[in-house]
Amino acid sequence: MTGVISPPKETEQVVGKPINRVDGRLKVMGAARYAAEIPQDNIAHAVLIQSIIAKGRIKDIDTSEAERAPGVLAVITHRNAPKLNSKTDGSMVEGKPGEDLVPLQSDEVFYDGQHIGVVVAETFEQAKHAASLVHVTYEEERPTVEIEQGLSKAYQPKQFFGEELQVQRGDVAKAFAEAEVKIEQTYTTPIEHHNPMESSASIAAWNGNQLTVYDATQWVIGTRNIVAHALGIPEESVRIISHFVGGGFGCKGYTWWHTILAAVAARLVGRPVKLVITRQQMFSSCGHRPPTIQQLTLSATRDGKLTAIRHVTTSQTSEVDECVEPCGLTTRLLYASPNLEVTHNLVRVNTGTPTSMRAPGEASGTFALESALDELAYELGIDPVELRIINHTDVNPQTGKPWSSKYLKECYQKGAERFGWSRRNPTPSSMRDGDYLIGWGMATATYPGYRSPASAKAQLFADGRAVVSSATHDLGTGTYTIMTQIAADVLGLPVERIEFKLGESSMPKAPVAGGSQSAASVAPAVQGAAEELRSRVIRLAIDDESSPLYRAAQQAISTENGRVFLKNEPSRGETYAEILQRNNLPVVEVEAIANTAASESQQSSDNKVVRICVGKNENSDWQQYAFQSFGAQFAEVRIHPRLGQVRVTRFVSAIDVGRILNHKTARSQILGGITFGLGMALMEETVLDQNSGRLVVRNLADYHVPVQADIGDIDVLFIDKPDPHISRMGVRGVGEIGITGVAAAVANAIYHATGKRIRDLPITPDKLL
Repeated sequence: MTGVISPPKETEQVVGKPINRVDGRLKVMGAARYAAEIPQDNIAHAVLIQSIIAKGRIKDIDTSEAERAPGVLAVITHRNAPKLNSKTDGSMVEGKPGEDLVPLQSDEVFYDGQHIGVVVAETFEQAKHAASLVHVTYEEERPTVEIEQGLSKAYQPKQFFGEELQVQRGDVAKAFAEAEVKIEQTYTTPIEHHNPMESSASIAAWNGNQLTVYDATQWVIGTRNIVAHALGIPEESVRIISHFVGGGFGCKGYTWWHTILAAVAARLVGRPVKLVITRQQMFSSCGHRPPTIQQLTLSATRDGKLTAIRHVTTSQTSEVDECVEPCGLTTRLLYASPNLEVTHNLVRVNTGTPTSMRAPGEASGTFALESALDELAYELGIDPVELRIINHTDVNPQTGKPWSSKYLKECYQKGAERFGWSRRNPTPSSMRDGDYLIGWGMATATYPGYRSPASAKAQLFADGRAVVSSATHDLGTGTYTIMTQIAADVLGLPVERIEFKLGESSMPKAPVAGGSQSAASVAPAVQGAAEELRSRVIRLAIDDESSPLYRAAQQAISTENGRVFLKNEPSRGETYAEILQRNNLPVVEVEAIANTAASESQQSSDNKVVRICVGKNENSDWQQYAFQSFGAQFAEVRIHPRLGQVRVTRFVSAIDVGRILNHKTARSQILGGITFGLGMALMEETVLDQNSGRLVVRNLADYHVPVQADIGDIDVLFIDKPDPHISRMGVRGVGEIGITGVAAAVANAIYHATGKRIRDLPITPDKLL
């Protein structure tokens, strides 16, 4: 790319500032429309029929009474459903269904809550009533429910998104045999569910052979591809729209089959169809975090140096697909150890397919690893922070690659100072406040620094407005805001004069809003598109005899408040609007692709649209460096010894995620992650009936999540130093690291307060009494 004009240093930057969300007013006014809220003429309503057994076959399904019910337009079951295609390559490059089992294609039942039918009616109430009139007779078999029931058939999966799951280096057995100090413990985590505020929903509408779906998804491009494949139609015939997403945490990162069923129903009845997943159905329809059994063995020298680590994880998947909770991947790289063994085992059970849930693997894995490290610290008599510093590593121990940037020691230091860690009495049960036990615990936080190719389009209009767009998402993370800030700085326009658009599959491609990669992927594309757009408009002025900037040097020109001018002679210049109007251009637009190996740039024949590639040199950095975010979590708990009640009264989180684009939205993400982690530590657990395999917990009355009254003071600190190798923006994602290490920090604080080590989440009062 040539002719890029850097914003002048004297211009105040908006990137990094804690400006309010640009979409905030829409949300507080109720004007932000989510998937189920899009108005459609003549809309019909669909309700799912779900299995009430966990394993067996449908012996008979009688729909006659439902079909005669008022308002019913169609009842779809395996007896009359069209054939749907499955996609089984497991690729997340172009999209992946939540599970490979295609619904309504056979009479087999593999889990409680499996989709076995759809009723479509004039109103939601009519559809719901008719669904209750469908009578199903089953041939029921005894399901496998618990991990322990299927251990004899456990197997070892090979990879998790390209990462090897079975890893070994050095000689672990020899190191354990020669160990001066060794601990060996088992840690367990339960089934957990995402429970975003907005449940999953789809509105499908056909216009001839063209399908539009308004969907609660974290990836419009992937959803488009899966819907098209499942229905056997061209991708260009499908348009997915998702302007606002009310939380996802991973359950909306894949395309689940209710979206395809909505499209099937809409085509069958010849009308738009709305299908909303109820809160109860969310527990069986959109995945979950699987339970884990983690065996941790650590050995060390008396001065605290780790000599070996063994981390064996056994988790469960469904009978119809494979999903791994990769707890040991973090263990490979977090601490220096010459000997390491990481093993993952999978057991198939009769539940729906698990899926990614905020920090999949890292959240569960750091609970076990960081709890074990705390146990080792007590065994050695070494401060837990100091033990982690002793085993700090400046390179990725598994690959030997240096970190692209790492400020973990600074996180320990700043977090400990803010928390007051130096005042901690290390003896368990030694700190009290009246009748209450006070405990202080800490843990390391970490999450990979992911990045994928992404595109963005930037448009400048003759009235001086700019519109930037990309097929990315805002799940409440602040994407609308930070992308607007980036464009504002590059173009020299006020935030109010820029509109960032997202959430449509017809927009320039962007990756799934998962893996904490949206900022790292899309921000460089937005920056590159805005830079080239700015450069193109400046060149129009330089080449125009009528412009006061005629024949000026590009590097001598700056922009501010929508005006282009000479840096050393600010009075000599003109506005963007004047340049475009004089050249009879209603709009100038540019599309940029970032983080790609492609090198070609293309310009349209009419000289109005240019397509460029930016950041090509960063691909070599990707091969040379290891990309990871780090942090330190500090928790204070207050426990009543006779009630077993735990309150987390203070929490300090010091985080290194590269450059911070907006301190307000980034802090909000860490606050959300910590709150998520507190729920994981103390409350969240989905229970299945051991005999039937049916969900016992399937609503927010029984599945407990933290509310405002449960949360004490949370203090978030950012290192805020750019990662020089991940992209020119220096940004790593902030969405998932906040939950990592939280459960361990709380568990470690509880041990410090009580002297009781709880290794089984959640830590409920009965386990402390």
